[in-house]
Amino acid sequence: MPAPKPIVGILMGSDSDLPTMQEAVAVLKEHGVPHEVRVLSAHRAPDDTARYARQAKGRGIRVLIAGAGGAAHLAGVLASHTTLPVIGVPLAGTVFQGTDAFLSTLQMPPGVPVATVSVGKWGARNAGILALQILALRDARLSHRLEQGKRQMRAAVLEKDRNAQRAAR
Repeated sequence: MPAPKPIVGILMGSDSDLPTMQEAVAVLKEHGVPHEVRVLSAHRAPDDTARYARQAKGRGIRVLIAGAGGAAHLAGVLASHTTLPVIGVPLAGTVFQGTDAFLSTLQMPPGVPVATVSVGKWGARNAGILALQILALRDARLSHRLEQGKRQMRAAVLEKDRNAQRAAR
């Protein structure tokens, strides 16, 4: 049986970004969401990156996640060539520890939106979750799983609260 067609594209500017972007991959795998992972660069392979963005929707991709460090133009370049939602993950790769990537990803001009999450692994994980939330708008099963996950997080926090109160007595 052939693998299901990917509906989320995860892109990064360099293969050195893969350990961080694996957080987004893990979230999608946990929920059975078919995805693809690509290394493309806004600066070193601009034509290929633009082509990918232009063709993604026609191939069934519904959400793009782009991780990049430094100047971090990958998410913006993708967003300039598609109407798909693009989630930018700033990565720490320079002396500025991701601040440069965060500002580059965050400050998109009107008409070229990029949803920007936090820097690094937390951001990559949240990008995966945000992609799930976007997909869940049209997928009741996925929506239910996300709601169940929120309830489990709440229960875990309340249990920790009870434990902290007991320990403080």
